[in-house]
Amino acid sequence: MKKLTTLILGAVALALAASPASAELKKKYRVATEGAYAPFNWVDPDGSLKGFDVDIAKELCARIKVECEIVAQDWDGIIPGLLAKKYDMIVASMSITEERKKKVDFTNKYYNTPAKFVAKKGAGIDPENKESMKGKTIGVQVSTIHERFAQKNWGDVAEIKSYDTQENANLDLANGRLDLVMADSTALDEGFLKTDLGKDFEFVGPGYNDPEIHGEGAGIAVRKGEEELRDALNNAIKEIRADGTYEKIQSKYFTYDIYGSET
Repeated sequence: MKKLTTLILGAVALALAASPASAELKKKYRVATEGAYAPFNWVDPDGSLKGFDVDIAKELCARIKVECEIVAQDWDGIIPGLLAKKYDMIVASMSITEERKKKVDFTNKYYNTPAKFVAKKGAGIDPENKESMKGKTIGVQVSTIHERFAQKNWGDVAEIKSYDTQENANLDLANGRLDLVMADSTALDEGFLKTDLGKDFEFVGPGYNDPEIHGEGAGIAVRKGEEELRDALNNAIKEIRADGTYEKIQSKYFTYDIYGSET
């Protein structure tokens, strides 16, 4: 009986050894980011991709011991590109929402900041007062949670104008073609208000974080069925949070915590 058990265990071990290494990660992955959402991601004059998302992606790839190539992808085609296997993951400040989870899987969040409006200083616009928003033109980036949220809450009184990039929405606001823009508060603060272009503008109204639309924070998107990659990235996010690396990366771009609560 003992000999039979030994033979069975040996056969099982051989079968496992001969099976495909489905639980192993690949040696190289392609990572998509947008490249037009400073300070989270942007393209430097030399053509290189920079920003918080890019640094986080590089660190996580190092932690899971894989080589990563980071590529730029227009926002409105970023999920279709993942599904078409143009790349293997998206690290581009993508909010984890129920709608997106129907198409892709997400890691846990790696940051969570509210959405806000920006308008010209002294404009007297109060987003909480619909009368104040009547006839106004609001700029948002296409295919974003901010576009959905603006349409849901002010689409009946204001014109919602969608842009291919947040940069272009900000430019039209600065040039007087918009009354307000809505986007992630950190992106607007660091990427617009603290620049020369945004010096005459300010936040108006409160921060918004509707779980139904804004989701659970920004996560890394992977294709469904890529559980090994997702779990490895989750472990790496925990590691960099625990050992101070996350704070070190964050401090390059922000003077405050953008992770949000630990829950």
